[in-house]
Amino acid sequence: MLRIGLAMLQGARHEHVEALLHASHEVGVEIEIVELRKSSEIDSGISALILPGGESTAMRKASQSESLLDGIFSWMDNHPERPVLGTCAGAILLSNPGEEKSPYISVDISRNAWGRQRQSFEAPVNVSLQTPDYSSTDELQLQRDKFNHKPLNISHEAASTNLEFYPGVFIRAPRFITESIKCTTIATLEDEIVGVLDGNKLALTFHPELTLDRRFHRWLIVNAMNSIS
Repeated sequence: MLRIGLAMLQGARHEHVEALLHASHEVGVEIEIVELRKSSEIDSGISALILPGGESTAMRKASQSESLLDGIFSWMDNHPERPVLGTCAGAILLSNPGEEKSPYISVDISRNAWGRQRQSFEAPVNVSLQTPDYSSTDELQLQRDKFNHKPLNISHEAASTNLEFYPGVFIRAPRFITESIKCTTIATLEDEIVGVLDGNKLALTFHPELTLDRRFHRWLIVNAMNSIS
């Protein structure tokens, strides 16, 4: 069984759980989602990692008592071949892990650069990343978890109706600084670069977990399988 770590720091963590479970169903790969709340829960058996959105400064502060971010960065240092998906604040952490650490993606990023919460928006994104096809089209009916939480039922609002574009959801989104980009561009919003790939580190300034298009989560699962095969 493929074990995927999910940093439970802040943001749409449970929506990433839902997206991962649906993506695993779509590609026919059994997974175990390891919810990471402290560094002791991180082990070498994790084959991939998600850094979700939220507020990056709050994430850094929230992680201090259990050294979660330190553990996550140590895992990435020790397993550079394993894929990581960072969304919104997760992209910030990949670009700027801290003063004493080198960036995990070759790009500078500006926090909340699109504006305040009321400037959040949805827009069609052009994606050039090769992502796995899927064979299963039926939807899973997910139950509440052990904390009685069920993901927000909002993904239908950003369902993809045009296969040419991806339904981008931007919430207090950061922006990549264009002239600093030294890795592969995989997603654009008109002339704006909103997704980059550096090795097997995928960073997005939008929220794929809030849509019904799970191609990025399928990418993570399939690349995790390839990294340990």
